[in-house]
Parts: sequence; structure tokens; C-alpha cells
Amino acid sequence: MTNPMLQLIVLAAIAVFLVLRLRGVLGSRDGFEPPRVPDAQPARRAPAEPDGGMGDEDDVTDHVEAGSPAARALSAMRQADPSFSVGPFLSGARQAYEMILTAFERGDLTDVRAFLSPAVAQAFDGAIAARNDRGLTAEVQYLGTRETALDAASFDPDTRMGEVSVRFVGELIVAHKDASGAVVEGDARAARKQRDVWTFARRMGDPDPNWQLVATA
Repeated sequence: MTNPMLQLIVLAAIAVFLVLRLRGVLGSRDGFEPPRVPDAQPARRAPAEPDGGMGDEDDVTDHVEAGSPAARALSAMRQADPSFSVGPFLSGARQAYEMILTAFERGDLTDVRAFLSPAVAQAFDGAIAARNDRGLTAEVQYLGTRETALDAASFDPDTRMGEVSVRFVGELIVAHKDASGAVVEGDARAARKQRDVWTFARRMGDPDPNWQLVATA
């Protein structure tokens, strides 16, 4: 038998072997198909943590140093009003900051006046009136709040008044224009960073859940 003929017989045998091997794997539900996993049972929810549990402590110490005056004040607020939580409060404060700052720059406090103490409202009204007297109009674009951090907290157990100061870093574009349309304050093409420390106050346990802005710095 010549060498070419022998090579053809060997190659044919290999081909038949491979065909049978592939048919055994691909032509059935065996082979490399992974076994089916039974449907998982619904996960059970962890029981609600009772008041005073570790979750309450974490809600405070996630934002201020444990044992600090601010931590003690926040814990006292939670005891006076179990519905109060630091995390949700900071989220609400961030939204209030954006709304109030934008309203002030635009010169219309109508939608946010309920969140301002009389003293802060009076100061804002004075600044807006001064701009109006100069005939200025504003173009405002709020780009976002880049930082929201708890700065300080205090609580008066006699009056149940709680105060929380929050540091904000906002980014916005503001341009105040005169009657001719010329920009006299700000920049219509460049963003600026606004750094503030605002203090919010509320009587803990009061049916009204809203906090008021009582001081700015």
C-alpha cells in the first residue's frame, strides 16, 4: 500500500471519529450543558430594627464623629422625634439648597418663602430689591451640588428646637444683566462654585415636617 493511500485511510478514520464525537455531544441534551438550578426561594426580609438599634447609631456616626457634640445633639433629636434621620435630612437639605439658591439668584422667592425664617427672608428680599432698583435681570443655570456635609448640630431639650448646619458646594452659571443686556455681575459662559454653610431649624416632633433656613454663612 502506497504512502498516499495510507494517509487517506488514516485521515478518513479520524474524520469519522470526530463526527461521531460531535454528534454525541451536540445531538443530545448531555455533553457540556450545565444542570438546571432549581428556582430560588424568595429571600426573607430582615426584621425591622428596633428603635435605639445599631442602625440608629450608624445614621448619626456616618456623618459626624461618635461622641462629639454634634453626635449627641443628633441622637437627642432622634429621641425627641423618631421620624428624624440624618441621611434623609441631608438629601432634603441638598434639594432645598438648590431650590432656594436658584430662587434667590433669579429674584423670586415665591416658591421657597415657606422654607425661610423671617430674618433670612428679609435679608434675601433686601438683596433682591437692591438688584431690582438697579434694573438688573438674571440668567441662572444650576449645574449641581458637588458637596453636602453636616457641619454642626445643636438641640435644646426645653424648647425641643433642633438646629443643623450643612456645608454645601454648588456649581452654577449666573449672569446679572442691565437694561441694555450687558453682563454687570457674574459670567454667562463660565460656571462658578458657591460655598455656603446654611443652618436649618425645626421643633422636633412638630406635625409640620419642614425645616426652615435660619442662617447663612
